[in-house]
Amino acid sequence: MSNDRMKSQISEKGGFIAALDQSGGSTPGALKAYGIPETAYSSEEDMFRLIHDMRVRIITAPSFSGEKVIGAILFERTMDGLANGKPVPAYLWEERGVVPFLKIDKGLEDEADGVRLMKPNPGLDGLLERAAKLGVYGTKERSVINLPNQEGIAAVVKQQFEIAHQVASHGLVAIIEPEVLVKSPDKKGAEAILHDELLKALNAMPGDYKVMLKVTIPEVADLYEDVGRHPRVERVVALSGGYSLDESCERLKKNHGMIASFSRALLGGLQDGMSDAEFDGALGKTIDRIYDASVNKV
Repeated sequence: MSNDRMKSQISEKGGFIAALDQSGGSTPGALKAYGIPETAYSSEEDMFRLIHDMRVRIITAPSFSGEKVIGAILFERTMDGLANGKPVPAYLWEERGVVPFLKIDKGLEDEADGVRLMKPNPGLDGLLERAAKLGVYGTKERSVINLPNQEGIAAVVKQQFEIAHQVASHGLVAIIEPEVLVKSPDKKGAEAILHDELLKALNAMPGDYKVMLKVTIPEVADLYEDVGRHPRVERVVALSGGYSLDESCERLKKNHGMIASFSRALLGGLQDGMSDAEFDGALGKTIDRIYDASVNKV
């Protein structure tokens, strides 16, 4: 079965997961970094068309394949779009050997107790049903942690695991992403609390499904190594969180059992005006670096 092969790849294969899931709020910045200013489009539809074109250029590039990129997280509009005439999830898996995931959160609440919870998502069941029909393997949902506040972090983890249970009911695997901001005034303290809350939640999980975790590369190397060995965890992946590609890879190499799921660090250096050969060359070099940091540890 395709799902069994996806599970084996995500659980065991060396490589990393590309995060191609910038949503409406972060799209203008992503396009600007790519060399397309806000003056180049006059509507939200134009903006989303341009970001879709950028993502299609990435996933159709020769260097973007399941050899090193084992999965890719998509924005909803990307999931619903086409690449070379095929629905994007089908194209990723059937043509590139890359397992498709879907970003499902609808943004963040205002900060309270040092954290930002996910906004309500009343249409989630419908979205999950649609994603499953399109061949998506799993989902990703992001919360934000700024301060080492016990109550706030516990609330983030509780909400994340509740959503993960809902995701699992549709046969999908949730990537739980409680991002500790790299600019937190006490990142190390927040991560220590998060580590303990994650273990508590994993130990209390109902059923027999598994989850994945996406975390900021921690200040204490290997902080999450025991979390990654938990029997209810399929894999632990790391976000770049605003670190440069160099710093992201240097930090990741020190964390055993953790692979990358980078966005900004993956896309940096790609420009709309590049020739296809230049584009694939730049992308290929970045993929090689992120793959190395995910697979070859120190």
